[in-house]
Amino acid sequence: MAERDTTGAIFDIRRFSIHDGQGIRTTVFLKGCPLRCRWCQNPEGLDFEARPVWFERQCIHCRACTEKAAHISAAPMLAWEGEKLRIEDSGHTAWDTVINACPTRSLVWDSRTISVPVLLAELEKDRMFFNHGGGVTLSGGEPLAQGEFAIAILSACRRAGFHTAVETSLFTPPEIVDTAAALCDTIIADCKIFDEQRHLEATDQSNAIILENIRCLLSGPHAQKVLIRTPLIPGFTAVRENIAAISAFISGIYKDVAYELLNYNPLAAGKYPLTGRAYCFTENPKPYKVKEMQRFKDIARINGITNLKETS
Repeated sequence: MAERDTTGAIFDIRRFSIHDGQGIRTTVFLKGCPLRCRWCQNPEGLDFEARPVWFERQCIHCRACTEKAAHISAAPMLAWEGEKLRIEDSGHTAWDTVINACPTRSLVWDSRTISVPVLLAELEKDRMFFNHGGGVTLSGGEPLAQGEFAIAILSACRRAGFHTAVETSLFTPPEIVDTAAALCDTIIADCKIFDEQRHLEATDQSNAIILENIRCLLSGPHAQKVLIRTPLIPGFTAVRENIAAISAFISGIYKDVAYELLNYNPLAAGKYPLTGRAYCFTENPKPYKVKEMQRFKDIARINGITNLKETS
């Protein structure tokens, strides 16, 4: 397929990001992920299919959406529970008509399909920032799950002279990882849980392909591009044995591996009501304090990490 005809699904373009690679970056979030991490920071990006979503704060409760839906389908697409709107049938074929009936855009699609040239034109608007150490980062979801689209974007960005990075779980075929790695300046790869059974329980998937992809990256020509990242999730990943095992594993492959312990982010909890999913915590934990983060860093260093990225 020609690059101009290659399309993919994205759910956000976030400008002026400083946490997704070096400098000021524009991060493109690709929709869909094969993992089901209980703590997912972007639950709106999990499903590959576009779904309608309702933003309560923008809604004026005019009922235009439910009136339009009632004329379209005998089966309920939407239903009001007091002042709350519940989406009953997210897969109905007439959602465009219902969404267009909303005067305040409180009912919208959670993603959009975009071609590589159109996306590149969006990214060109930020070239002035990229010229001072920034660039483009692909995130998600799992960006490499849309392998053809992700590789086409990276290729186009490379030709445009943009610094490129990808944030990935590495739960993807090795050939896609190899191709993407050659087109990236930075690869930010999650290693969440080392024990396979615990990984399966927390994400619904084995981590075998993830660990093998990490092994290949850190023992190959792209090792210096790689940053391994462990998000610290209380009770899941932020466990002494887990950090020790990951640190020993990655430093045993490449002694100068860059490693980051990412503090817990409590903001994701607010997204879950929009998606109809349950968050893993009934009481949302707070980020780890400086002394607690230092203990995690000490565990990493004791287990072979010498290039630890300093974060709060």
